[in-house]
Amino acid sequence: MKHVVITGANRGIGFQFAKQYSKAGYKVTAVCRNNSKQLTALDVDIIEGIDVTKESDLLRMKESIGSKPIDILINNAGLLNNDQLGDIDGGSLRAQYEVNAIAPLRVTDALLDNLSDGSKVGLITSRMGSIADNGSGSRYGYRMSKAALNAAGKSLALDLKDQGIAVVLLHPGYVQTDMVGNRGDITAEEAAGRLIKRIAELTLEKTGHFYHSNGEELPW
Repeated sequence: MKHVVITGANRGIGFQFAKQYSKAGYKVTAVCRNNSKQLTALDVDIIEGIDVTKESDLLRMKESIGSKPIDILINNAGLLNNDQLGDIDGGSLRAQYEVNAIAPLRVTDALLDNLSDGSKVGLITSRMGSIADNGSGSRYGYRMSKAALNAAGKSLALDLKDQGIAVVLLHPGYVQTDMVGNRGDITAEEAAGRLIKRIAELTLEKTGHFYHSNGEELPW
């Protein structure tokens, strides 16, 4: 049975990843800071109380997973604040960097021994991290942190390729989640379904690429 590990799995896209992979017959480890009733109802292993920005929590996550091989690691946990000119808060910027850019790299590094030839790493980023695609400005912390995640993902793809581990950067779309006040063009269920297809299509030849959930390759 293939094993998938998902961060931020208690709600939104992360929950849908857990639900859909579990339904497809995968062994799912759902990592979250706060558990939820809907996640508890699934037939998955839950590691709760994990703040992905804290080293002690990452160590506890690693200990809980132990030596279990990981076929798919999905770094999904994220933070969005609405930073605007005239109201720039350094703490907000740093928090988004910690969650969106630094934590996915540290999670992947912590679980590196569980990954092997054929494993895949999915980084849930955003087209808002694309410098070339920025046509509206604002959202400084989110844009900057996702651009940093994209840079980290590209380096991970290069560093892990010789080990047979493929990395993909994925933009879900404008999804109806709590993060955006449930506004959006598609549901979390649809977004996760699309992203699962993109991960299934991932090969070493495509490692390090940046895709929309609809399959479109996005500019950096």
